[in-house]
Amino acid sequence: FPVVLGQVLDGMLAQYGTVENCEQGTRTCKRTHNTYVRTAMEKLNGFLMENFALKVSYIPDEMATADAPPLGGGRRGFVPRGPPRSGSPGMGARPKLQSEVPLRILVPTQFVGAIIGKEGATIRNITKQTHSKIDIHRKENAGAAEKPITVHSTPEGCSNACRTIMEIMQKEALDTKFTEEIPLKILAHNNFVGRLIGKEGRNLKKIEVDTETKITISPLQDLTLYNPERTITVKGSIEACSRAEEEVMKKVRESYENDVAAMNLQSNLIPGLNLNALGLFPGGAPGMGPSMGHNVPPPGAQGGYSFGVSPESETVHLFIPALAVGAIIGKQGQHIKQLSRYAGASIKVAPPEGMDTKQRMVIIAGPPEAQFKAQGRIFGKLKEENFFGPKEEVKLEAHIKVPSFAAGRVIGKGGKTVNELQNLTSAEVVVPRDQTPDENDQVIVKITGHFYASQLAQRKIQEILSQVRRQQQPKPSPRGEGPPLPRPSRK
Repeated sequence: FPVVLGQVLDGMLAQYGTVENCEQGTRTCKRTHNTYVRTAMEKLNGFLMENFALKVSYIPDEMATADAPPLGGGRRGFVPRGPPRSGSPGMGARPKLQSEVPLRILVPTQFVGAIIGKEGATIRNITKQTHSKIDIHRKENAGAAEKPITVHSTPEGCSNACRTIMEIMQKEALDTKFTEEIPLKILAHNNFVGRLIGKEGRNLKKIEVDTETKITISPLQDLTLYNPERTITVKGSIEACSRAEEEVMKKVRESYENDVAAMNLQSNLIPGLNLNALGLFPGGAPGMGPSMGHNVPPPGAQGGYSFGVSPESETVHLFIPALAVGAIIGKQGQHIKQLSRYAGASIKVAPPEGMDTKQRMVIIAGPPEAQFKAQGRIFGKLKEENFFGPKEEVKLEAHIKVPSFAAGRVIGKGGKTVNELQNLTSAEVVVPRDQTPDENDQVIVKITGHFYASQLAQRKIQEILSQVRRQQQPKPSPRGEGPPLPRPSRK
């Protein structure tokens, strides 16, 4: 790893144990408690850092084996025999997430009957041959010219089912003298499409050349907050389209894996965070089954916290380009209203401070998950609307207000804490000096960075504030009987 990445990695590992050994590209982190070992492996395995994928493996401590229970939670002293199961996330392999990404395709409505077959015989045969579960969404979009089909299987099973469906449609077209070309239409979440296209369209162009197909992607303008899918249209022979489907979905699944790995690292920082409710990748998109062990609420549904107590609301001031205000508010305020409902947060755009203001402040109030969802969509919207260049990462400034007496804790002795925050999160964190506290005796902490970096820094700062608040609470008396009574005076 480069030196800077090594520092960031050491900061990340510090959450799980002491960095005991450091070699070229390798860190050894020592922990004796198996709960932490499991957590570290789950959170860090496959996590991407500047195009480097972390590979985490478990090296048993020979001295501790006899005393410590095994990772699998089995009998004391039991050592599993034989090689690890394929896909075991703790043994150096990346988690097997690819099967969680179904294939979504659009088919002309007039071919749906042929795909189902008499009394469902054809679709049953496809599912049996390809070892897949296939949902044909016949009731969606009544009267529409196309219907979505979702295939749940391994990547190979999805591809086999897709090829069979294309063959059935071609045969039905010949039988009914349907003369128009029937392209393959794949649905993919917008968050993955940029990586599918690649820099200057290189990835997509390579797939087209390698598979001898013509591929087009529906425009961003067709997206809505509740329909985040783009249509990828592939034209060519069935054989060529089938090869293109494999390559397209391979890219989509890789993007999904990387996003889930990044989210996993974050999820332990927000208690009860429902990864699928965030809308940053298609955990809650139509046709996406539950993943990561969470329940998927319907689009726009709130929730995601597994406990009954309402988490404390936070207020974040996010600064966006002044020219982007119209895109965030939307026509007659529709977009910001939708976003507010979707995230479960109060979202307001503050009036400009002057005539030549280049930035505007968006005030977001809500619990941690609502912050994550609202800020995530704002970052995404700015990218979609081209307020940042195609090769430019969206980096925004966020302000959090902290009690003036807690500012020192955020900074740390000699700036140690704030430096560690910056190393861990890759965000720029600044507590401006010589601030005058506001009427609530609060000062500002400035956070600048891309979305994940900013979120990680916000969560860490909120953790520090929680610790300060706990320490500020008066300790109850041992018997819980309130303050001691004054001693009677001696006469």
